[in-house]
Amino acid sequence: MKNIFNKSVSLELIERINKLTPNTKAVWGKMNVSQMLAHLNIQYEFIYENEKFKKPNPILRFILKTFLKNKVVGETPFKKNGKTSPVFIITSDKDFNTEKERLINYISTTQKNGVEVLLPHNTKSFGKLTAKEWSNMLYKHLDHHLVQFGV
Repeated sequence: MKNIFNKSVSLELIERINKLTPNTKAVWGKMNVSQMLAHLNIQYEFIYENEKFKKPNPILRFILKTFLKNKVVGETPFKKNGKTSPVFIITSDKDFNTEKERLINYISTTQKNGVEVLLPHNTKSFGKLTAKEWSNMLYKHLDHHLVQFGV
């Protein structure tokens, strides 16, 4: 798995995002390209706008850490048409340019800040993550959906 905190990897992802247009069609799945970009932004909102989201209750948090964490932060790519958390589901229309700009800014900011800024923080669902887990989680989600849209 590529290290998203490496500048060349982040730039490669941004280049792929820049190949998208408002009319880019998905190879699989239900989201349109604007919804997909908004969906990807939610992951960064959990980092930078954490107060927007509730912490899962202790039972759900145990389930997430026990059964889902390794799928999200591990090395194995996501499968097509996998289930997603309700908080990540986007059904409303979104502005392509706004969501694209937000995502590129989040990727750039995260790369510039480096993983050291993230390491002291607990995620709401999985607790503390290692540098590799942070990178895997961010990169693999981006890569999965960019492949979904053919870039």
